[in-house]
Amino acid sequence: MTRIKICGLTRPCDIEYVNRAKPDLCGFIIGVPKSRRNVSPETVRTLRASLDPAILPVGVFVNAPVEQITALVRDGTLSVVQLHGQEDERYITALRQTISVPIVQAFSVRTEADVAAAEKSSADHILLDHGSGGTGTAFDWSLLEGISRPYILAGGLNPENLPEAVRRLRPWAVDLSSGVETDGKKDPGKIFAAVQTVKNINMEEQS
Repeated sequence: MTRIKICGLTRPCDIEYVNRAKPDLCGFIIGVPKSRRNVSPETVRTLRASLDPAILPVGVFVNAPVEQITALVRDGTLSVVQLHGQEDERYITALRQTISVPIVQAFSVRTEADVAAAEKSSADHILLDHGSGGTGTAFDWSLLEGISRPYILAGGLNPENLPEAVRRLRPWAVDLSSGVETDGKKDPGKIFAAVQTVKNINMEEQS
């Protein structure tokens, strides 16, 4: 079964959209000023309070202080932590000493060597993306043909190419952000279409 994550939520209406669509996970980009989807820890806490308990909230961080992440996990704001910077194994070890929730480490994929490096990560899950993330561009999926561990597929995914991605690659999860936006804002129709696409394929596979 492939899970689906809708990332980059910033507004109360975004929470309403995912509450109706019911993806498995949703993501908040925290403390990353260069991202137009950046939100503060305080905003995340407010948005999280209205989130359907069945949807796992993921905090996306870029080289953040461990203490900042720990605070948001310990107060129940986040259920999963995603690292999208240059965090190394030492950083992950330090993080594990303070929290016990799943850790996702993101990797940019341009070559087979990038995939091999990702597979060595000690994180609970790896996320494979194009470039620095949030670019709305897909990478060469053929690079994943020999991968041996489950992964989260990101980069350039949208309701139109999701069927091919899920059926061809069978990722542990898919992660969408710009692909479910219109004019830079989350689009409820696109979110619902993406979530239903994945759920429908899962139902087909189980029947």
